[in-house]
Amino acid sequence: MEAEILNFIKIWSLAIASACYSYSLSRIFHIPPNLLRFFFILPIIYLFTILPLSLTSFHLGGPTIFYLVWLGNFKLLLYSFDLGPLSSNPNISLSHFISIALLPIKVNSKPPQKWKLFRSLLFLAKLLVFFLVVKIYDYKQFLPKFVLLINYCCHLYLGVEVTLAITAFFVWATLGLGLEAQFNEPYLTTSLQDYWARRWNLMVSDILRLSVYDPIRRVLFQLVGKKLARLCGMVGAFIVSGLMHEVIYFYFTRVRPTWEVTWFFVLHGVCTAVEVAVKEAVNGRFRLHRVVSGLLTIGFIGVTAWWLFLPQILRNGVDVKCFNEYPIMFNFFNENMLYFFK
Repeated sequence: MEAEILNFIKIWSLAIASACYSYSLSRIFHIPPNLLRFFFILPIIYLFTILPLSLTSFHLGGPTIFYLVWLGNFKLLLYSFDLGPLSSNPNISLSHFISIALLPIKVNSKPPQKWKLFRSLLFLAKLLVFFLVVKIYDYKQFLPKFVLLINYCCHLYLGVEVTLAITAFFVWATLGLGLEAQFNEPYLTTSLQDYWARRWNLMVSDILRLSVYDPIRRVLFQLVGKKLARLCGMVGAFIVSGLMHEVIYFYFTRVRPTWEVTWFFVLHGVCTAVEVAVKEAVNGRFRLHRVVSGLLTIGFIGVTAWWLFLPQILRNGVDVKCFNEYPIMFNFFNENMLYFFK
């Protein structure tokens, strides 16, 4: 564990230095946002791609892969052409640039606000449920498949949200940035469009919109018209998301991709596009009750996740690795905290 943490510190030190270099391209050297800036950014994209390969733990490697390989690289690609969150404020400070480049945060245009009581209590409740979900795996052999499926889905959602919330809280506490929420209670969704566009991992949705959806829509607008271009952009964003999940799975498993998770996102992209087209066709004349549509949506996501999203993780023992790390991490931090307070 000590060696892994030391390696983790080295990786993030290099990532911070890389962000400083990227910041200097426009603020110090005044390199214009075009192919020339992209040329200077390419070494950083390569570095962000290979750095997480040296991490072997799930809980240190997982966030690093997500933050650098996916979000960090996409933000830098957009920055190369003066787009995205790194280019939204021409007077951005170096510390803010580093935070936005390396972490899954989106700065709120409103002034920073304190964490309100309800939001804090809700997070604590989710944290408690997360611990209970992890504890349930001790009885895994006695659980029916549908209960195990629900537990896996809850574990995935809560694990990601807790990790991102802790990251956001750290940024808010140290830099005072007003941040937008990364999740918007996805279990309250009413449709696939609502789930993917307005509730689940909003930082990723925003990056995919800027880097995939908008370019596809603009290119196809003159060829196929506004509506079809929008649907094609939507499906394209899902396909790219699927491919990036495939990359993340490779870092976790180090085995050849089976493309199941890509097909998961292709399926959801097509179904979401069909849903949007049907909504426009009926124009509000027919609408399911939000409780019914919400249950159908959650059920569809759960079943397709069990069919296509989870098999690669379960087949290669990533879930077992994750569970086995919990006591190791707890003991390590417990011992070091006791040593610190002696």
